[in-house]
Amino acid sequence: MSLLPAIVLAVVAPTGGGIQDFLAGPTGTFVFMGGLFAVAYFMMIRPQQQQRKRHMQMIEAIKRGDTVVLSSGMIGKVVRVEDKELGVEIAQNVTIKVIKTMITEVRVKGEPAIANDAKA
Repeated sequence: MSLLPAIVLAVVAPTGGGIQDFLAGPTGTFVFMGGLFAVAYFMMIRPQQQQRKRHMQMIEAIKRGDTVVLSSGMIGKVVRVEDKELGVEIAQNVTIKVIKTMITEVRVKGEPAIANDAKA
């Protein structure tokens, strides 16, 4: 049994009114708005927070020698790790400075690039 009907019945029964009176009043509006917020939280806000947390953990675990994919699509090898920046070698003797948050993927050393269709 769902909890919402039990709450509605507990609030409506003492007033003597019907369910229509309850839903038309201010209490029904608050219940509806609370339910709407709960759905928005579990469908949009919470998954985004979890994704951000995984991304920050991935960034903190970057070490020298890792192969990284930048948000621009460039792939390079990490040669220097600083607090907020990385030195990424994108070609032989070509090193660029990259802000850590612009890293979208960290590939394990020696891991081949696999198309998304082949992963499944």
